[in-house]
Amino acid sequence: MASTIFDLDMIKEVYAKLPEKIAAARKIVNKPLTLSEKILYSHLWQGNATEAYGRGKSYVDFAPDRVAMQDATAQMALLQFMQAGKKKVAVPSTAHADHLILAKQGADKDLQDSLNKNNEVFNFLSSVCNKYGIGFWKPGAGIIHQVVLENYAFPGGMMIGTDSHTVNAGGLGMVAIGVGGADAVDVMAGMAWELKFPKLIGVKLAGKLNGWTAPKDVILKVAGILTVKGGTGAIVEYFGEGAESMSCTGKGTICNMGAEIGATTSTFGYDDSMRRYLSATGRAEVVELADQVAEHLTGDPEVYANPEQYFDQVIEIDLSTLSPYLNGPFTPDLATPVAEMKEKAAKNGWPTRVEWGLIGSCTNSSYEDLARASSIARQAVEKGLITKAEFGINPGSEQVRFTAERDGLLKAFEELDATLFTNACGPCIGQWDRKGAEKQEVNTIVHSFNRNFKKRADGNPNTNAFVTSPEMVAALAIAGDLTFNPITDTLTNKDGEQVKLDPPTGFELPPRGFDVDDNGFQPPAEDGSGIQIVVSPTSDRLQLLDPFKPWDGKNISGAKLLIKAFGKCTTDHISMAGPWLKYRGHLDNISNNMLIGATNAFNMESNKVMNQLTHEYNDVPGAARAYKAAGVPTIVVGDHNYGEGSSREHAAMEPRHLGVVAVIVKSFARIHETNLKKQGMLGLTFANEADYEKIKEDDTFNFTDLVDFAAGKTLTLELEHADGSKESISLNHTYNDQQIEWFKAGSALNLIAAKENS
Repeated sequence: MASTIFDLDMIKEVYAKLPEKIAAARKIVNKPLTLSEKILYSHLWQGNATEAYGRGKSYVDFAPDRVAMQDATAQMALLQFMQAGKKKVAVPSTAHADHLILAKQGADKDLQDSLNKNNEVFNFLSSVCNKYGIGFWKPGAGIIHQVVLENYAFPGGMMIGTDSHTVNAGGLGMVAIGVGGADAVDVMAGMAWELKFPKLIGVKLAGKLNGWTAPKDVILKVAGILTVKGGTGAIVEYFGEGAESMSCTGKGTICNMGAEIGATTSTFGYDDSMRRYLSATGRAEVVELADQVAEHLTGDPEVYANPEQYFDQVIEIDLSTLSPYLNGPFTPDLATPVAEMKEKAAKNGWPTRVEWGLIGSCTNSSYEDLARASSIARQAVEKGLITKAEFGINPGSEQVRFTAERDGLLKAFEELDATLFTNACGPCIGQWDRKGAEKQEVNTIVHSFNRNFKKRADGNPNTNAFVTSPEMVAALAIAGDLTFNPITDTLTNKDGEQVKLDPPTGFELPPRGFDVDDNGFQPPAEDGSGIQIVVSPTSDRLQLLDPFKPWDGKNISGAKLLIKAFGKCTTDHISMAGPWLKYRGHLDNISNNMLIGATNAFNMESNKVMNQLTHEYNDVPGAARAYKAAGVPTIVVGDHNYGEGSSREHAAMEPRHLGVVAVIVKSFARIHETNLKKQGMLGLTFANEADYEKIKEDDTFNFTDLVDFAAGKTLTLELEHADGSKESISLNHTYNDQQIEWFKAGSALNLIAAKENS
């Protein structure tokens, strides 16, 4: 397949400087290097390394090679970039229209409906991209992470993206990290990007996958081992003969779901599978360049021979004996081997009738995924099986869809009456208009996505969603039974015969090569200076931003509690997606969803909090607006891993917009903590976690030493109880000097704009 290689000069420059940069790092660190360290040290903002950084301690400035944004987060990122006063982005950047497309009736109808409904937003993104030198992938072109893997990812590179699953590009040997839009704005504006130097987790893969086991099962097992927060602050680096035996897109699947263990990112060393994939996607020239520096695109041999000496934690998995897994419901780390599901489902009362099988999303929509799942669907047709569940298919890109259709992979699904949805996120992010979901009936679905939080796919809190591989989704949907184990069990066909499904088969890459008529790419204008960006002041979809107010330099006092969130509070709880996606470019409108999914610790209800001005219960946004109108600052209190999930910075911008000054929790998810800092808020943790219990519904809060806010220094919060008694608690923070300047300026963006205007 012939195609233009995007940003080839940039890739050449990265590789040209790589040997010198790694030599400098090796001299400083004075030990063999992991792949992760090679990429981090070769992307320092300052150039060559001059000091060794403390893992999990040092804040380091990096210079990423590129930026990617999806349409739901790009709106706010680009609205912020417009305030930075730049004429053009400083690094190669792209925006991808993939989140705003509803899955309902099928690809053609759904795509047209989306264009009709979201035209204003798509036109805005198209024109901003055109003006500022950003590549735009139009609606229907594909899901951001698959399009990036097919066109932009390259071994040894570093990228950031405004979506937590940016980490997918680790499948092609990158350090690719999900960030909030404000981080993307920094890099697009030509500034350094800051990250705490990650810890390193090594996963040694022995053996080779066989039978029903897929790359997805590797990360499903790892999620079971590490849990949703076990990878926080770390890069997970996979290596070993098992790693080399897997396809490049399989590696992408594993890296993609690393977001579900809280990992900063995951990555694999450069190998033959990457060479094959790059060549198949029209990038043979990148292979030639990479081969010249191949030793620098993987970890040193000593590291992989003695991993315990070089990683903070090592996990070993034998792929030859690995079992297929089903993870869920309601959390991606509840891991159950398929063979144990019958017993576990009975014990937990999980409904075992499977109603839908969904294949695709950014996690599992490659050619190989569709080929292997299709081989199971084809068996159902050939063996006379009656499919019990409904099928939904989301191809990852137009290139994959076009090629899969050409090669007959989709035909087997069509014979099972599957619904082929648009090449977009769809059900995976709540963009699924599922018939009957409003009845909120208890039911079970299986999917090959990455997340299965309550309400995530269809808005129904009683949908039990289980995550598994595409081929296992196909088998369980055909059987209609969560406890079906295709390795051992048989099914009854329409003639009453007992038949067994054979293990899945499928080509890693299309034997006849990839093909596509129109990949959906819009290159930006050479000179965008004459392009005008028009946003109607009466639009309910888009709203130009006003800068947040700087800190007044005084202690914050008289603050009230907006909500004390109990238990899991993800970004879906703080700023849910689904029907709210349409307001992602309008800060005031989308703020009406702020924290409406969080559980109030005082009444165990959602969206019902005490308004201390009236002593009545209000919805959370309503109470926040009342406090803001009265000039009363508010705080939010939360539990562990607060802000887990998506990179959406709306979860930080909405509280900031509605007058929240501090979020105080037991622990944060990485991206959300950074997003709060970027928007000029206080993201703090209890020095003593038990102090969470001291927070009362009708307390008043006073920061007594905020005027002395400094790196490494705890803050003191005075709790003023309704009975007149007072007590003080200590709060920790991870702000460094630069981040404290963001707080003082009112936001990181205010600081950028001030420098640009000075």
